[in-house]
Amino acid sequence: MYHGLLLIDKQPDCTSHDVVQRLRRLLGQRKIGHCGTLDPGATGLLVATLGRATRLTRFFIRAPKIYDGLLQFGVTTDTYDRFGTITFEASVCALDQATVAKAMESFVGTYDQAAPPFSAKKHKGVKYYEMARRGEEVPDARKQITVFEFTGTGPSEDGRLHFRLSCSSGTYVRTLAHDLGHALGCGAHLAELRRLQVGSFRIEQAMRLDELESSLATDDGLDRAWLPFDEIPLPFAEVAADQRQAQRIAHGQTVMFRELDCAEGDWVKLVNRRNQLIAVGTVTERIGDRRVGIVQPRIVFA
Repeated sequence: MYHGLLLIDKQPDCTSHDVVQRLRRLLGQRKIGHCGTLDPGATGLLVATLGRATRLTRFFIRAPKIYDGLLQFGVTTDTYDRFGTITFEASVCALDQATVAKAMESFVGTYDQAAPPFSAKKHKGVKYYEMARRGEEVPDARKQITVFEFTGTGPSEDGRLHFRLSCSSGTYVRTLAHDLGHALGCGAHLAELRRLQVGSFRIEQAMRLDELESSLATDDGLDRAWLPFDEIPLPFAEVAADQRQAQRIAHGQTVMFRELDCAEGDWVKLVNRRNQLIAVGTVTERIGDRRVGIVQPRIVFA
């Protein structure tokens, strides 16, 4: 069984779940998940977790994301992207680059964002898109997001503008496109989207599924797209345990560490003397002014 992360370059016209299902068939194992859904029409980086690494999924889902995309001004759709039914059309002749840039800049920051009507978000166990397809009103449930960068990457042509977006996890890019169009008064939708980065993982490291299948068939393995379990770069501090401490960690018992540069409540990556990942835990107590703290293992790996 494989244990680690596999970086996939998702292609259009398939769901993130489809990618996971194909990986299960290719690799012959069931325990596979992913760290952040991409819409069927979107492409780019999908971080798959395999084996023991599925227990680390929560830490990568929260990672910030970077995208390249294409906006279409002058047309809105019910899905907020090019796959929906057109609901409004307007002229874009009056749009100029400075006006668009200023409007895009107004979306940089932290605020509450609504999920699009056609999304997998659930209300009382029912997905939004199921409600929307039945013509039912979708709740205006909002979630706090942060947009770090939202800029055009070239001149607008025929009402179409390429953009770059850096944002927090949970940001709906389709909603961002729709809201920008509303702010400009001409409407807009998301025409194309490609995810370039998830946390520290980049699209250049990823493989398409067809490349992966060919690589496995020729015994080249998982190549550049594979990160073994013990080499996974978790987004918090690493602490090395001696043999006695490792035994306590294996039983879920708290451990005292010296030279601990972490605050109370912080997550830490716990490794043994062979640099193998044995657990992740949280700092439950700092002792005085010294760099000494108590760590409680939260996820323990055999």
